[in-house]
Amino acid sequence: MPDLSFRDALAQRVLLFDGAMGTEIYARGVFINRCYDELNLSQGDTVGEIHGAYVRAGADVITTNTFGANRVRLGAYGLESRARDINASGVKLARAAAKDKAWVAGSMGPTGALLAPVGKVAPGEAYQAFREQAEVLIDAGADLIVLETFTHLAELWQAVRAIRSVKRDHPIVACMSFPFIGPDQMQIEGDTPEQAARTVAGWGVDAFGTNCSNGPRGVQHVLERMREVTDLKLVAMPNAGLPQVVEGRTLYLAAPEYMAEHARRFVQLGAGIVGGCCGTTPEMIKQIRAFVRSVAAERRVIHVEEPGAEKKVQLPEPAPIVARSEFAKRLYGGKFCVSVELDPPRGVDAQKAVEGAAMLREAGVDVVNIADGPRAVARMGPSALAQLVRAHTRGAHGADDPGMESVVHYCCRDRNLLGMQMDLLGANALGLRNILAVTGDPPKMGTYPDATAVFDIDSIGLINFIQMLNRGLDFSGQPVGGQTALFVGAGCNPAHIDLDLEVERFGRKVEAGAEFFFSQPVFDAEVLLRFLDRTDKFKKVPFLVGIMPLVSLKNAEFLHNEVPGMQVPAAILARLRNAGDRDAQREVGIQCAQEALREVMNHPRMAGTYVYPPFGSYKAVLRVAEVLQDRKGPTNFGPDGWIEPKR
Repeated sequence: MPDLSFRDALAQRVLLFDGAMGTEIYARGVFINRCYDELNLSQGDTVGEIHGAYVRAGADVITTNTFGANRVRLGAYGLESRARDINASGVKLARAAAKDKAWVAGSMGPTGALLAPVGKVAPGEAYQAFREQAEVLIDAGADLIVLETFTHLAELWQAVRAIRSVKRDHPIVACMSFPFIGPDQMQIEGDTPEQAARTVAGWGVDAFGTNCSNGPRGVQHVLERMREVTDLKLVAMPNAGLPQVVEGRTLYLAAPEYMAEHARRFVQLGAGIVGGCCGTTPEMIKQIRAFVRSVAAERRVIHVEEPGAEKKVQLPEPAPIVARSEFAKRLYGGKFCVSVELDPPRGVDAQKAVEGAAMLREAGVDVVNIADGPRAVARMGPSALAQLVRAHTRGAHGADDPGMESVVHYCCRDRNLLGMQMDLLGANALGLRNILAVTGDPPKMGTYPDATAVFDIDSIGLINFIQMLNRGLDFSGQPVGGQTALFVGAGCNPAHIDLDLEVERFGRKVEAGAEFFFSQPVFDAEVLLRFLDRTDKFKKVPFLVGIMPLVSLKNAEFLHNEVPGMQVPAAILARLRNAGDRDAQREVGIQCAQEALREVMNHPRMAGTYVYPPFGSYKAVLRVAEVLQDRKGPTNFGPDGWIEPKR
């Protein structure tokens, strides 16, 4: 099993469970009139093969093929006397596939019968059946028990107390299924998500949520309701959409990308465990892993031995911020800085980009931002383009002119820790000192959907890594021979779907050592002001607001409806709708961007702006920046950081 315990890992990161077992067995030609749990004995190779596929797909937890292996449910097949063998074999098969790569969860489902007084199964009988199953699963070596697809709290409670009677402190993940699809449909019967979450919170389980239900949308709706009433770790494991009968076979037709995108939303809503239920395949789990790690990359804990008293070494301080780059000097010198995003080319010709950078420099732009494979699209590397920009603009203002400075985005998606350290040492040596640490979009979004996503660390881990290099240490805490002088920043999204999560990550980025922030585009000043208020205790770090001039109504509607985190106010959409032709809409877009910038540019927290050129239109950027002529005085940042405004 993995080095960490299941509980320790759950406390540190999002865990990925495997997908369906039953539908995978069905896909291999086993008819549904068979007892699928019994296959642990008669067709163990088939079950083991499915487990192995999920391990290779990257699942952190493998679930035993024992969902229906309680005495009551097995009785329908005349197999109640074989319950012990079926459950023990289920753990053995899962353990053989998991090896040291995944934890094994003993799966327990409901009895399949209603409890008395409504049904014929007495609560005590259900309790005894659950206890017998739990005892075998735990004795056989299951790292945790997962209770799946329960529809009534009364029966779920019998299962929880049965497990506790076998081993009081054994980890339990509990899930219920709710009979509705989404916010527009009524729940016909059973406990509501709110009732269930409030009740289970007092049972001492490690995580609680929902599985099965009616696909990703239904599960998302349940999660949204549960998180309002509980602090428990939440679980989201949906079916792969609704089942369809195609030529006599029951199929689940949801695409892996669809499942993966919803898994990312689950994490953004606070899920600590994601996975899949009926119809979810190993390929879906593989895609879910890439998407989930893009928003909740593993938090690695690196243990560095403390030197003994006789070996105590005083670590060097990082270079002063203002000495690391001209951009750092300006930002921490009270200048309201303007940064513009520069699009790297998809091919070998960077002429348009370097000429655009030269034009921006002559217009007074302080620095250009060069993205690192945004939306997982293969483009020229940002470090190479930064070098080309600097070479093209060097000497324009005299022999000592170093050329246009860049902020190089650095993405965690594509490099492991070894590659990161080599790249960052090289960037420092080349004088590319301004680094924006980003986690990165998953490959499935881009030009090479089958490319492997690394995500050894996320942006928070990368910021910490860079600050270690600035002190002369590598990621294991060993000296590297000298210090880097990198000026490291981070991104943020004031319009994030989960503002609490974004504020929490903002704070963690500051704690890790972020020295400036660029925000995603803000169209609504109220959204930004709310975010600034929530992050006011971190005001000592310069903040540059993202501004994007919209080019058309179609562009605005796409951003508002299709891009997570983008909120275009209804008033702006209406202005674009009433503008007339495309040229008029473009002009309205520039006006709206000017108004947004004018409204926030004098806020005490503002240290600058980060302007996104619409489709590479740098002239539109300069139009937006015209309003800065009305901004007077320095910002509230100096060489020592934040300067409290005089009242």
